[in-house]
Amino acid sequence: MKWDKGVLFHFTKRSMDLIFSFVGMILLLPVFILLAVMMKIREPKGKIFFKQPRVSKNHKIFNIYKFRSMVTDAETRLKKDKRLYQKYVDNNYKLEPEEDPRITKLGRFLRKSSLDELPQLMNVIKGDMSLVGPRPVVTQELKEYKEKKEDLLSVKPGITGYWQVSGRSSVGYPERVDLELYYVYNKSILLDIRILFATVWHVLLKKGAY
Repeated sequence: MKWDKGVLFHFTKRSMDLIFSFVGMILLLPVFILLAVMMKIREPKGKIFFKQPRVSKNHKIFNIYKFRSMVTDAETRLKKDKRLYQKYVDNNYKLEPEEDPRITKLGRFLRKSSLDELPQLMNVIKGDMSLVGPRPVVTQELKEYKEKKEDLLSVKPGITGYWQVSGRSSVGYPERVDLELYYVYNKSILLDIRILFATVWHVLLKKGAY
């Protein structure tokens, strides 16, 4: 049977997603347990995981999972300070760690080391995300992509991607749009492998993470 190139790409990509995610979850289980214990010691009533609605392929809304790096009333605390909230919006939906009142001490470490992203392996197994792809955006961010938003949503978002290995948090909109769409227009298994290797290097050097 002769497979169409598109079918072969999606089959190979999904197989890689499942294999690496399952293996990753097994190998990283001690890390999951350790972080969960540390979080409960510091904040016994706080949740271990943070979840937030994001947009996936074909406008599907799903909950992205992360280790919680913020206080339990994070959104309320941010919106109380209208000036700071406006700065958050104007600065591509992020703040510098030292001025962000939402982030806990452990959370700063989790973000800097990218350990907060590990629970997204569950999103990959569920099929909401891929290992490699554009970062999943909140609905408000879609306006940054203007007429190109349908192109962005033609692929599954990823835990890592071309934007992450090109600067991540140090590269904001509108430059981020070009980087994310570069992957969409040039996606291939070889590019995925290159991005995965580059991601390991960037995580070890803690480049662009905060």
